[in-house]
Amino acid sequence: MEKFKLGKKIFECPVGFASNAINGKWKLQILNLLSQGECMRYGDLKRGILDVSEKMLIQHLRELEQDGLIVRKVYPEVPPRVEYGLTEVGRKIIPVIVELKRWGQLFRIE
Repeated sequence: MEKFKLGKKIFECPVGFASNAINGKWKLQILNLLSQGECMRYGDLKRGILDVSEKMLIQHLRELEQDGLIVRKVYPEVPPRVEYGLTEVGRKIIPVIVELKRWGQLFRIE
């Protein structure tokens, strides 16, 4: 039986693996924002997801980084500058996000 690794977690089902990678109210929205450019700063992500609390945004960013979907780059400046971007694995979810957008648009209220 095949096994799949996400961060430190091991899965035997690819659907369980994939759903765990994006499990969380804000993770898909974070990945969606990061898919639209090279890198984004924390403040840009916070402005892009209006209802997310600072605590939840930080928590989801850490989980996405631990799982290898995003990379966090800290610049040695004062004040410190931090940017987030998709890893190669993270970029592979972009087609899934595009399809989810299309599906979600089917339910648009006019």
